[in-house]
Amino acid sequence: MEATFTAEVWYWRGPAPWYFVTVPEDVCLDIQELSGRVSYGWGMIPATVTVGESTWTTSLFPKDGSYVVPLKTQMRRRERIEDGQMISLALAVPGS
Repeated sequence: MEATFTAEVWYWRGPAPWYFVTVPEDVCLDIQELSGRVSYGWGMIPATVTVGESTWTTSLFPKDGSYVVPLKTQMRRRERIEDGQMISLALAVPGS
């Protein structure tokens, strides 16, 4: 499964602070259809993400009925991404 979308970056201040992007509802529905085949522990979904010139592998986290994409610090710095910014992402879920 592959998808491209634009979403706002948000910061989670929990015990392990991190930046995320929420996957749009229509893309989440496609991911949920695949989740039984590709999910591992706690509903995590392996994915490859591309933002600008940066591509990395990560896991989508389930949150409030949708999924969120964690944005690695190194990638955020390289692409000059900040909290509240709208960014375009290309998302691929392998094995689907």
